[in-house]
Amino acid sequence: MYEYKFVEADLGGFFSVTNHREIINEHAKEGWRLVQVLAFDYDLRGRPKSYEIIFERKIKEE
Repeated sequence: MYEYKFVEADLGGFFSVTNHREIINEHAKEGWRLVQVLAFDYDLRGRPKSYEIIFERKIKEE
């Protein structure tokens, strides 16, 4: 079984390489695996202003 974590990144209309890499690396150190990045909240030109980064990890069975 897996658990999922959804992290919103408000990037002001562009996807900051440094910011998303930091978020992904930070979560990977905690055992999270990147599943997908979804863009949402678009500006008037159709460019995304926010992203949701989705992570998963196995639930430790006790």
